[in-house]
Amino acid sequence: MSQKNRGILTWGVLAAVVVAGVLAGRCAPSAPKGRKAPAAASDIAVAAQKTYVAPGDLDEYYLFSSGGHSGQVYVYGVPSMRHLSTIPVYTPYPATGYGFDDESKAMLGNLTWGDAHHPALSETAGDYDGRWLFINDMNGRIARIDLRDFKTKQILGPIPNVSGNHGSSFVTPNTEYALMASRFSIPIPKGSYAPIDKYAEAYRGVLCAIRIDPKSGEMSPAWQILTPPFDWDLGDSGKLASDGWMFWTCYNSERATGKLEVTASQRDRDYIAAVDWKAAEKAVAEGKADTIGGIKVLDPKKVPGIIWLMPCGKSPHGVDVSPDGKYVIGSGKLQGVTTAFNFEKIQTAIRNKDFAGDEEGIPVLKYESIKDAEVPVGLGPLHTQFGPDGWAYTSLFVDSAIAKWKLGTWEVVDKIPVSYSVGHLCAAEGDTVSPDGKYLISLNKLSHGRHLSVGPSQPESSQLIDISEEKMKLLFDAFTEPEPHYAQMIKADKLHPIEVYAKEDNKNPLAIWDVKDAGVTRNGNEVLAKVVLVRSTITPQAIEVQQGDTVKVAITNIEQTTDELHGWGLLDYNINIVCDPGETKVVTFKADKPGVYPYYCTNFCSALHQEMQGYLIVKPRA
Repeated sequence: MSQKNRGILTWGVLAAVVVAGVLAGRCAPSAPKGRKAPAAASDIAVAAQKTYVAPGDLDEYYLFSSGGHSGQVYVYGVPSMRHLSTIPVYTPYPATGYGFDDESKAMLGNLTWGDAHHPALSETAGDYDGRWLFINDMNGRIARIDLRDFKTKQILGPIPNVSGNHGSSFVTPNTEYALMASRFSIPIPKGSYAPIDKYAEAYRGVLCAIRIDPKSGEMSPAWQILTPPFDWDLGDSGKLASDGWMFWTCYNSERATGKLEVTASQRDRDYIAAVDWKAAEKAVAEGKADTIGGIKVLDPKKVPGIIWLMPCGKSPHGVDVSPDGKYVIGSGKLQGVTTAFNFEKIQTAIRNKDFAGDEEGIPVLKYESIKDAEVPVGLGPLHTQFGPDGWAYTSLFVDSAIAKWKLGTWEVVDKIPVSYSVGHLCAAEGDTVSPDGKYLISLNKLSHGRHLSVGPSQPESSQLIDISEEKMKLLFDAFTEPEPHYAQMIKADKLHPIEVYAKEDNKNPLAIWDVKDAGVTRNGNEVLAKVVLVRSTITPQAIEVQQGDTVKVAITNIEQTTDELHGWGLLDYNINIVCDPGETKVVTFKADKPGVYPYYCTNFCSALHQEMQGYLIVKPRA
């Protein structure tokens, strides 16, 4: 049999296994009669006690879960799994007025959707520090959420040369950088043309570093590394022993086009990129980068010593660095094992030039020289998280299970079924230098048969698992809107969010703090209305303008009491503003419709909430 036919046969067998696994999940029971026998009463009692948070009590952890193509971030409490908040990022969200005021509209730009996959909490010395949360968007963007008030403060991008920002937004141990990578290779700079039959020669991927200001969190593009036309998937940053390094997985090292489920799965292995980001940073500072699309780009052919390729099982998804930084765990989706690479062996192979070839000037390390073990976790390994004492947990998409195994001994000691088709998983502080253990959440792609039917569009399944004992135990089923990918869990006492904006912290030049200062002024055909919101009046009660005027409304909620939010909804003009206590928001619009249009407080605030209203009066053009 030829090598080519052998590869196709191998793919066919693996594809059959994967399809069978998926169909098994899809054919899972959809009615109570098909379920397993009820758990013992003692098990139910234990699970209830471990997840119960009494009224008035607080959860031990915050869980930040990506919202997928909703473009949002969801916040839950753990262990209760109660939904606490939705943080709008890439999509307008009327509940908080996001996307309607001038500032958030400007952040969104011309895009009103985003596909947000991988939240990343800021870190200090490899531990979560509770300052910021970063989240990627497939549209080549990255956002920063300030955990002081749980609000999006910056959206950066689209970043030049990046097409499909999937490999993001994993941060380095002291939040020097957020990682970014292009899932889709294209001719660069973006906007260049090349026919698809020139894919292997004319298309390129990029790996990208986004610089983060250590005090403000402000993000800016730093540099990129040019790569062959691979599809970059997920990343992780080195820590402790491997601090200063970044890792990304890729698929389609075949540089194939067409039906990728066949054409991009011919090789037995794809790659993990190992990047010495401190060397890359130094090379850029020494002027060794080219400027492409307005950003500094390093070409490995011209600048060796910044990137190497580690062979990994075909179509890998997650790459995960152990808490001590000594191991890099890579999982090929079409395998029954996950591979533990030894970082010290990687360094030795680089020093000894122990290479198996190269890809566009990027050396390929020999697989046998850098691996420590192939751990037989089960079918379809995707992502690994860590607990204390060297425990690792790997999600198994085809098996619909999570495997527990030991770093160093490589022994698989437990496996728990989940429902169904788990993608990512999240352990309590499980990708830091000091994971907590206690809880793990399985982020499943399918959930049918485990909840009341809500029609064809089913919720996603998030299952809370107890990992505090020798055997893993399922505690709770929770459901969320589609489509979460990844989540991070942080100790609640690391976060200290404010409850009101103090008057002295409000620096908006249009803010006012007394109803006597509210009013309307005109400058030509531009109108400025300074508005005060306070229980239970909107001042002024009327804003009179001329048809065609440009109207700027600056709205200040002068309350200093917790949870006294006020809204400003203007009917027929598609304007919906929400101001937290002590906050000022500004909205600018054209008064192009003559007539009388009510505005009112959209957030219930007092017994006289209904009376909190006024009118925009637009005089017709003569």
